[in-house]
Amino acid sequence: MMRYKEEKEAKKEAFRKYLESGGVLDALTKVLVSLYEQNDKPSSAIEFIQQKLGGPSLSEYEKLQAEMSELQNKYADLLGDPSRNLQREVLLENSLPIGCGIGFGISLSKCVSRHTDRDTWLPNSDS
Repeated sequence: MMRYKEEKEAKKEAFRKYLESGGVLDALTKVLVSLYEQNDKPSSAIEFIQQKLGGPSLSEYEKLQAEMSELQNKYADLLGDPSRNLQREVLLENSLPIGCGIGFGISLSKCVSRHTDRDTWLPNSDS
C-alpha cells in the first residue's frame, strides 16, 4: 500500500514538473489572476480563459466545426463518383471566362488557380 502511494506521488510530481517546464502553470496562473482582478466578471469564465489563452470563443469554435464539416463533405463529394467530377469539370469548362480552357492556350488548372472565385463562373439558372 505504501509503495502504491509513493508511485502515485511520483507520477503527480513528474506531471507537475512537465506542466511547469512547458509554462502551463505560469500561463494558467496569469489568466486566473486576470479573471480574479476583473471588476466586472464576465458571464462565462471558461470563455474568458479560452480567449486569454488564445483559443476561439464557443461561437467561433462552433462556426469552425460547421465549416470543417462542410469542407469534409465537399471533399468526400470530390473523391466520390468520378462521373460527377467529370460533369462538374465540363460545367466549369463551359462557364469559364473567355480565354480559359481548352483551345485558348491556358490550361484549366492554370485558369482556375488564376480565378479563385469559381462560383461566379457558373451560369445563371435564369438564362
